[in-house]
Amino acid sequence: MECTQSFTNLLSVFQCVFTAPTFPIFVNLMTGWILTHRRRFVTDLMWSSGFTRRGHYCRYHRFFSQSAWALDSVSWVLAKVLINLFAPTGIVYLAVDDTLCRKRGLTVYGTGMHHDPLISSRKKALVSWGHDWVVKRKPDPNHRTRPELAVELISLIAGWFSGRIFVVSGDSAYGGASVLKKLPANVELISHVHPKGALYTLPPPPVPGQIGCPRKKGQRLPGMGQWADDPRQPWKKLVFDQFGLHATLLVKTQQALYYKAGGRRLLTIVLVRDVLGQRPDQMFYCTRLDWDAHKILSTYASRWSIEVTFENSKQLLGLGDPANRKEKAVHRTAPMALVLFSLIVAWFHQVGHRFIRFPDRPWYRQKREPSFADMLTTLRRKSWLDYFHRLHSKTGGVKKCVAQIIEFLSLSG
Repeated sequence: MECTQSFTNLLSVFQCVFTAPTFPIFVNLMTGWILTHRRRFVTDLMWSSGFTRRGHYCRYHRFFSQSAWALDSVSWVLAKVLINLFAPTGIVYLAVDDTLCRKRGLTVYGTGMHHDPLISSRKKALVSWGHDWVVKRKPDPNHRTRPELAVELISLIAGWFSGRIFVVSGDSAYGGASVLKKLPANVELISHVHPKGALYTLPPPPVPGQIGCPRKKGQRLPGMGQWADDPRQPWKKLVFDQFGLHATLLVKTQQALYYKAGGRRLLTIVLVRDVLGQRPDQMFYCTRLDWDAHKILSTYASRWSIEVTFENSKQLLGLGDPANRKEKAVHRTAPMALVLFSLIVAWFHQVGHRFIRFPDRPWYRQKREPSFADMLTTLRRKSWLDYFHRLHSKTGGVKKCVAQIIEFLSLSG
């Protein structure tokens, strides 16, 4: 069984990353990853692709644990495909975040206790045992924090596309000095200002003949509460109706130094208040001084798509399923779910949208935009239809194919 030819063609761009014997194994595993309804264990991927008898099964296990290919090379090819398809010109918008994949067993490489936002509350933070993925992670014996891993990732993609401008959105975990002070020249950042963060004006120009070092910052500005209550700076109302943000907000804007995080870099600071009081007052900063509050908040709100990506990758593509224990296999296997997520979206944008067919639901006939589940279903359906078409004249083949489909359906629950 193979995926539809248009998706196989998309996989072929990765041929430069793998050796001649390894590339077919990559295609087979990705095919099984898409078609299976079960956990994404290597053995299930082999069985779902229908290639269990093509070569020894150990080849598929060695693909992740021993084969000579680099995840960074896969990411480089994927980035070229996505940027050329979705952002061929202009600014490239990115989001940085992390997600927890729970694991069992003390012998799994790289596991540890990490904050678990799904079971935590505002009053009590809880942790779970597993892997905390910051989208990309490379083998390193030295411990590195999530912001340090984020800087490595941002620097990597900024170096690949040095002629492009990137705008990265990150939550408060990625808004401190460990990220802001280490940004490449072609990268801008939007993130949170701590509610008690100290803001300053620009330092005064040095006085001729002054003894000692010139000042690094100017006068301290009022805190968030004082700024919000200052009648001399009126609020401005903005209405948002976009994916990730449906609200009416009051905003105030100023340019200031967030010295603790950004040093002497001047930032645009936006104070936000929800008119309904459903959100606490917050401050955001942006390194682009020519953007207004609406542009900054709209861009930051669009980072919600990364949360949806994590959810879909876990629920529909088994991001947390792989049961590898060795170091190299752990680093390689789970990220393949994110690679496949991007490839499926790219395929649907190029080809798959022509074959979309929403389920017949009398209670929901107004649906117009496909979810990722619809994209994955479309790819599976098109692959099976193409397979049936090839076997139409072979009665035995059709009978075998129908039996396989029935087996898949029986295991989907």
